[in-house]
Amino acid sequence: MKTGKLWGVGLGPGDPELMTVKAARLISEADVIAYHCARHGRSIARSVAEPYLSEGQIEERLMYPVTTEGTDHPGGYEGAIAEFYELSAKRLAEHLDAGRDVVVLCEGDPFFFGSYMYMHERLCDRYEAEAVPGVTSVSAASAVLGKPLVQRDEVLTILPGTLPAPELARRLADTQAAAVMKLGRTFGSVREALAESGRLDEAYYVERATWSNQRVEPFADVDPSTVPYFSLALVPSPAYASRKEPAAEPAAVPVESGEVVVVGLGPAGPEWLTPEASAALAEAEHIVGYGPYVAKVPQRAGQVRHASGNRVEADRARHALSLAASGARVAVVSSGDPGVFAMASAVLEQAASLEEPVRVRVIPGVTAASAAAARVGAPLGHDYCVLSLSDRLKPWEVIERRLEAAGVADLVVALYNPASRTRTEQLVRTRDVLLRHRSESTPVVVARDVGGPEESVMVTSLGEFDPSVVDMRCLVIVGSSRTRVDHGFVWTPRSY
Repeated sequence: MKTGKLWGVGLGPGDPELMTVKAARLISEADVIAYHCARHGRSIARSVAEPYLSEGQIEERLMYPVTTEGTDHPGGYEGAIAEFYELSAKRLAEHLDAGRDVVVLCEGDPFFFGSYMYMHERLCDRYEAEAVPGVTSVSAASAVLGKPLVQRDEVLTILPGTLPAPELARRLADTQAAAVMKLGRTFGSVREALAESGRLDEAYYVERATWSNQRVEPFADVDPSTVPYFSLALVPSPAYASRKEPAAEPAAVPVESGEVVVVGLGPAGPEWLTPEASAALAEAEHIVGYGPYVAKVPQRAGQVRHASGNRVEADRARHALSLAASGARVAVVSSGDPGVFAMASAVLEQAASLEEPVRVRVIPGVTAASAAAARVGAPLGHDYCVLSLSDRLKPWEVIERRLEAAGVADLVVALYNPASRTRTEQLVRTRDVLLRHRSESTPVVVARDVGGPEESVMVTSLGEFDPSVVDMRCLVIVGSSRTRVDHGFVWTPRSY
């Protein structure tokens, strides 16, 4: 017997007239109509679809077993909800096996924070399944607000309000436009994040967009006790807002207060940040840097962030100096230590070309070499050198000559920028150069993402070292003739 087909039908934001023609047809033709509801038994999805229901249809009410008040399930909320989805999928499978087409009603779009997706992932491998898109609540909110979401090259970010406030603030500061979903109990945290990111005055509150009782007002004016789950925060297109409501002239800032502070963030998370660096970041009015490094900086209220790509160091430095020349306090951020293959030299180079001097300070950070060495012991315990294998700013001939000199001098070598997608041969050549001066048993440390979620540290030998396991997130340390591996530690004696 032919099985039925599973449909996840997006109903749109609430107004039945905003449902697609296809959605309305499928609802009217379905053998089975399934919808989620809370313990009270009422279903918003069913009420939206009601004008299109037909007589004789089987209705499957999928009642959530838990609320925000908690559950007695031994697996907690996650265990209870997973069990609910499994049981619901089995109920729908019985209809599909009997040859009945099943439509699962879903507010908004089925694959945009939609309840249908949990049925889809459990049943799509066994039955024909298809999602029918619907107008999202974000699109509806923008329409009822009467303001564009994004235009031209602006970036729109969709965020769940359940994220921690500091993470929400960081992401709000790093985007042009945003929608924050799932308010209700998260309203206070979302408001805090909007304030911290400096976006509160731009944000709007939209509740039940397109419903007869919809509500739209500035987010800052909303009473938290009145906020239901079906609401969102919207920060619409800043370009549109700037044309409709030109920004007020900024208050004059004394030029002599301007300064660029080049800050080392360390190799990973906030635990690697020094108190001096933390204080400088907290005082800065502008944060300038490579995007992933800027993302590591906790958001502060009113702070402006300027993220850019990895290969525009000079442009970044000039921008930071320009901001400081106008009187701003600017922090330029670097991973590790800013003076080691990082932004300090780029800023100082650009500062040297200015007709009018700008104050520049450099705040050190834990280097990648120090972090990697500490993970295995003390391979940098005696004389060592630090080399970058990137030939983007200097020719390979210079790198090889310095490697040769380090080999002759019997120095431990810490290798930065060891490989990339386009640079795969340099590390092979490096190994060959050092093998002319070191035995194959020389210890080699390959440290990847030290302090980060994907940290891995491997100790091998120069003879067995496989360069193909190394990428740009790695740092490689090659020992000297005196470096040892004892009891799980790699160390170089201070006596020679």
